Amino acid sequence: MKHIVTVQDAVTAFEPWMEPTDAELDAIEREMPLILADVGLIDAQIIAMDHIPNELDARRVRRALARVLTEYRVLANRTANQAAGGAA
Repeated sequence: MKHIVTVQDAVTAFEPWMEPTDAELDAIEREMPLILADVGLIDAQIIAMDHIPNELDARRVRRALARVLTEYRVLANRTANQAAGGAA
């Protein structure tokens, strides 16, 4: 039997160059409220798809969508203020 071996080095997920940078982690932290709002919207949509949608489902989806839009606005305003030098 002939063995097949690879010529390349093993690739691991623990290489230092594969870790997120501090700037990337800060960006994720700033966007976390929006990420959680998106998850809430997806949860509301899944609940509505699980059965025949009723008025409660429609309100739940509308509230979740409103929260997502609010978080988008907050993040956009924060980003614009930081780009303008922090002027409020």
